[in-house]
Amino acid sequence: MKHVILYGMSVLLLLTAGQACKKQSIQESGKPNIIYIMADDMGYVDLGSYGSALIQTPNLDKMADEGIRFTQHYAGSTVCAPSRGSLMTGMHTGQAYIKGNFAMTTEGNLPIPDTTVTVAELLKRAGYRTGVIGKWGLGGPGSVGGPNSQGFDYSYCYLDQRNAHEYYPPYLWENEQKVILDNQDAQNDYSHHLFTEKAMQFIDDQESGPFYLYLAYTIPHGKYQIPDDAPYSDEPWSQKQLNYAAMVTLMDKDIGTIMELLKTKGIDENTVVFFTSDNGGVPSMSDFFSSNGTSRGYKGDLYEGGIRVPLIVRWPGNIVQGQLSDHPSAFWDFLPTACDLAEVDPPVNISGISYLPELLGKEQEVHEYLYWEYFKYHFGWQPGDEGPRNHFDSQAIRMGKWKGIRTEVNRDPEGPLQLYDLENDPGEQNDLAAAHPDIVDLLNQRMSEVRGDTEFFPSN
Repeated sequence: MKHVILYGMSVLLLLTAGQACKKQSIQESGKPNIIYIMADDMGYVDLGSYGSALIQTPNLDKMADEGIRFTQHYAGSTVCAPSRGSLMTGMHTGQAYIKGNFAMTTEGNLPIPDTTVTVAELLKRAGYRTGVIGKWGLGGPGSVGGPNSQGFDYSYCYLDQRNAHEYYPPYLWENEQKVILDNQDAQNDYSHHLFTEKAMQFIDDQESGPFYLYLAYTIPHGKYQIPDDAPYSDEPWSQKQLNYAAMVTLMDKDIGTIMELLKTKGIDENTVVFFTSDNGGVPSMSDFFSSNGTSRGYKGDLYEGGIRVPLIVRWPGNIVQGQLSDHPSAFWDFLPTACDLAEVDPPVNISGISYLPELLGKEQEVHEYLYWEYFKYHFGWQPGDEGPRNHFDSQAIRMGKWKGIRTEVNRDPEGPLQLYDLENDPGEQNDLAAAHPDIVDLLNQRMSEVRGDTEFFPSN
């Protein structure tokens, strides 16, 4: 209980300090603050506003009531690293450098190149103070892909996503310097609490000029660890199920605390808050909680259950409350959206389209297509082993109501394309490829045009 008490006290102190300097902290810049909060491995139906009957998320439900909720939003990929890479660069995985999880023999994951232009770099050029807190996964300490080399003024992270499975880690990285935690002899420092404290401090420290905070929570990714499984302690569930639900509800509570801090500081109406998840839910939890709803598949699949995720956006006075959007959008759209908010031009070679018009109730440009490809990691691969670390597992494309999926690409690159009508078959149960060969040909042609190999992710 030691750390939980300190955690509650620190949040209270931050709120009190923020209230004391409220008049001084209202920023002069007309550009809005941007907070992008991302859960990890949470299905889109784990929120009450998306239909959960078992998990309590009152603050995110309130955020949806006060903002806009997207029903056809997609992650950048079906696993961590490529999804986050897509978010940072505005590129879909056919175009992006990182197309799958890729572990290094040293700490850190495959780094994005130093030539990469990230949303943090663009916002920093536009006068934003930038911070990332939580899971990074796009480059280890001191690498060209580290967060402080990719546009972030401040970082407090798991840099290697493999370490992010442990919620009581021996250390974290602050500005890519190792910080030893009090978890050697007992579990005292719960990483999620630390992330919330650092996020509150980052916001509270901002007194002038806009800021961009990327808060990449690791909840509710396994391990399923939490100091207290309330309010579900009396439910007749397994301990992992109790912990999973409690983790989502804890995250929801902390997001509510962050929203209160924005109000206390007087910057609530000048702050755009986004909430999403990095990919679909995993089988062990999704089957019990119906985390992916009626969608087919899970994390690791390019069926809807692996890539469709929640997106809630709140911006008081600008987004009409209680809006519901069926605009098809994806992670690679965040970079141009953020650039629109910051009044800075995005790179010309990206895949994304700003959805700011949709947020503001204006005419919205629609994607001709959305595209994904996924390279599966060979666990246990060691230097000197024959064959690649990753193989081309699957690819998918959506054009209007049509969704095309090819699986086992490594085994059969020209294998059959499954075709689904998402308008009438959102669960992807009826393959219509044989009935619509013209649509299949169109999707195959477009898929061959929009993808390209990169050094660590060759197609063969």
